[in-house]
Amino acid sequence: QDMMDIEVKPKPSRPHWYERHVQPCVAELLGSALFIFIGCLSVVEDSGGTGRLQPALAHGLALGVTVTVLGDI
Repeated sequence: QDMMDIEVKPKPSRPHWYERHVQPCVAELLGSALFIFIGCLSVVEDSGGTGRLQPALAHGLALGVTVTVLGDI
């Protein structure tokens, strides 16, 4: 009688090979490309008087967007 009261939990299935191998690599590639692309574009067009502030803000915002979008992967 006691053996019938025990709940048997189903074994969680393993993630698909795409989610384990391909998806993290694509996310890393996309995140790095976005970070480098936005960072380089922020330096190309230098507005007069911004100095180091414009590239620093652009890199920070690019990093924040990248982490927000791709962070759960």
